[in-house]
Amino acid sequence: MTPKEHENNKEEKDQEVVLDSEEMKSYTNGEIWNFEDEIMPVSDDDVLLGLDGGATSTVCICMPCLRFSHSQLHSLPILSKAVAGCSNHNSVGEIAARETLEQVMADALSKCGSKRSSVRAICLAVSGVNHPTDQQKILSWLRDIFPSHVRLYVRNDAVAALSSGTIGKLHGCVLIAGTGTIAYGFTEDGKEARAAGAGPVLGDWGSGYGIAAQALSAVIKAHDGRGPSTMLTSSILQKLGLSSAEELIGWTYADPSWARIAALVPVVVSCAEDGDEVANKILLESVQELASSVKAVVQRLGLCGQDGKDAFPLVMVGGVLEANMRWDIGTKVINCLSKDFPKVLPIRPKVEPAVGAAWLAWNFFMKEEYEKEA
Repeated sequence: MTPKEHENNKEEKDQEVVLDSEEMKSYTNGEIWNFEDEIMPVSDDDVLLGLDGGATSTVCICMPCLRFSHSQLHSLPILSKAVAGCSNHNSVGEIAARETLEQVMADALSKCGSKRSSVRAICLAVSGVNHPTDQQKILSWLRDIFPSHVRLYVRNDAVAALSSGTIGKLHGCVLIAGTGTIAYGFTEDGKEARAAGAGPVLGDWGSGYGIAAQALSAVIKAHDGRGPSTMLTSSILQKLGLSSAEELIGWTYADPSWARIAALVPVVVSCAEDGDEVANKILLESVQELASSVKAVVQRLGLCGQDGKDAFPLVMVGGVLEANMRWDIGTKVINCLSKDFPKVLPIRPKVEPAVGAAWLAWNFFMKEEYEKEA
């Protein structure tokens, strides 16, 4: 739809969102939304919200909700962006996670001069949404915040990452390897499967946390005489400003948050690039772990076809998979997978996952609109 056609339909859209006083009371809650009483909307056009919540940060993107073909979706402008901390309820608790999510949505709307009454759809994609009960809890909470006309979609953050590489289409596989890791896939007819993503205690050893935790263990083993000497000892101690391996114990347990530990991954990569055998072994094992997660999803969904030679997109997201000068984990994962799936199509998205979440909100919303009109 052209901007002129959009304006011509404005009156019809306004009639679709008529809020009575009782409904306004039901979702006008908390100081977090006080800005709605203090500002005049810059625009009363319809908007979408896309949220990507991981173990490290939460990002909310606000985009206009316009009708046009899917091929034009990548041209939707970003009206505003807000960033907050971790929103994984398994890491920070349910109350803190909800506060973070609500604040980041309010910030995004405030920045572009919009109110909740202008929101048409929200795709909230957060880590820790692993079961329908997780979805229902978040949906119920969102319903208390937003007016009834807003379409709500709650998914795992891996879905937003996949969408960021496929322009809102849920087909193929995504591999996330940042603080945590997960592989998630979809067939074109809607079947889905996942592997890993259960957190460090349950074996996500290809993650940034897993890599760094093994490096810390290697330092302690070397100090005890239970393992080989390694360049990791001096490099990690220097990075943390510590003078001995004994001090590493206190540093680790003072704040064992996943992101804090995972921040040591660049040190491990640097040591491997300089030829340290212990660091090199840790990274090689991480490549195998990440590749095995993707392989499990692809085979369960049959994305590679019966003979293993069908093409499928593999979206790769996360700091662990970013290119390094000599020790490139992402490239080694692809090389490993290519032995089994010669037509795997690696995609490194040009937009962040929160944009993918907004694209999903647009796709979900438009699909329902077209079905309603049919």
